[in-house]
Amino acid sequence: MVLLITGASHTGKTVLAQKMLEKYQYPYLSIDHLKMGLIRSGNTGLTAKSNEAALTAYLWPIVREMIKTAIENRQNLIVEGCYIPFDWGKDFAKEYLENIKYYCLVMSEKYIKEHFHDIKRYASIIENRFGDDDCTLESVLAENAHRLEQARKAGVNYILIDNAYEIDMNG
Repeated sequence: MVLLITGASHTGKTVLAQKMLEKYQYPYLSIDHLKMGLIRSGNTGLTAKSNEAALTAYLWPIVREMIKTAIENRQNLIVEGCYIPFDWGKDFAKEYLENIKYYCLVMSEKYIKEHFHDIKRYASIIENRFGDDDCTLESVLAENAHRLEQARKAGVNYILIDNAYEIDMNG
């Protein structure tokens, strides 16, 4: 089984992937690690500050083929990152889709406004975020609203974090 975890920045994708690794012993791939490896090795002219659409267009074909390889080898894998397009399913034949679960994490406006201090406080709980000054209340609200709109428009699974930050992916 391959689990795809995507969502806006600061929604807890990496924390969730780490918890699932610990619970299910499934390895996980952080698309951010892949991104930085390709950038630092000079294999792309993109940078960590490149726009998300350009990074997604570059990274998704690589990640997509890694997912196919894991399924073909009957290996479990968690893939987390914001560079998974909303129309990801079009890239897989039925036999692959049967082995993929997709979840988009989205925080509600209410949750963000009530818990913004916690969102910032837990930003580096798994990975060190350097230069996180661009994470503002306004940017988090806008990015989550956009993700929710896109998830609904695409008809994909999303988990709306509205009251408490508890995610159940058993369903």
